[in-house]
Amino acid sequence: MKSVAVPPFLKNGDTIAIVSTARKIAPDELLPAVAAYEKEGFKVRLGKTIGRSFHQFAGSDNERLADFQEMIDDGEVKAIICARGGYGTSRIIDRLDFSRFEQKPKWIVGYSDVTVLHCHVVKNHGVATLHATMPLHMLKCDQDQESFDSLVAVLKGKIKNYDFDPHLLNRAGMASGELTGGNLSIIYNLTGTASEPDTDGKILFLEDLDEYLYHVDRMMVMLKRAGKLENLAGLLIGGMTGMNDNAVPFGQSAEEIIRAHVEDYTYPVAFGFPAGHGPRNLAMVMGMPSTLNVNNNGCSISFQS
Repeated sequence: MKSVAVPPFLKNGDTIAIVSTARKIAPDELLPAVAAYEKEGFKVRLGKTIGRSFHQFAGSDNERLADFQEMIDDGEVKAIICARGGYGTSRIIDRLDFSRFEQKPKWIVGYSDVTVLHCHVVKNHGVATLHATMPLHMLKCDQDQESFDSLVAVLKGKIKNYDFDPHLLNRAGMASGELTGGNLSIIYNLTGTASEPDTDGKILFLEDLDEYLYHVDRMMVMLKRAGKLENLAGLLIGGMTGMNDNAVPFGQSAEEIIRAHVEDYTYPVAFGFPAGHGPRNLAMVMGMPSTLNVNNNGCSISFQS
């Protein structure tokens, strides 16, 4: 397996760019994030998509494409921070040119809809990305500060390992492999495309927001039928936040649905990792070799930088 390249870490005075590849966002919504990044010693450049509006998007597909492409190709930009999620990154991903990016990698940061970039970049261009909090959600509570601090730590080269609580649905064991995945709904959407993640021998991370429970079941059925769950090294589940049910209850929680679909396998499974759409969203390096340890006393994930 070809190793994934880790982008250069940042130092004081480096420039980060904030863009939106998906839903629109106003400049004043970014003020706390800009101030926080500047306090950490970074220069901040806002992309042309910030403040633009085309229906629900931060500009037309062509505008969002051009903005992200500019930041990929700009040698002064050392990290690209996606301002928010929503929907829209998959509409532009196939037209982005990553040839300069492959020669001079830089950090791509975000979660939710940014799962498109995580999966596509790691698989097709062999560069690690950063699943982490985004400016829209930053610094609204103490836990947001923890999430932001974990993001900055990675950007500055201090990749953290995490301990987290045991869960009744866990399956004990230890697994090593590259970390892949992200938002379950987005991974479902990517299946059969050039951005579809390779899960064989990997630790698959899943999280989601505001889905109906039967949708979760449908997506897990598809992943299983497509062979995406069979050969995992391990499974790591983050927040399954704000789930919905029908008038006739589905009968299982999102976590119970996921556990049932991997019952036939033997790899370790860990629920409740603090990442996703919940108040804690700890930064993780996608594509980086990692070790997942699950036991009755607690769980941990560590990264091999």
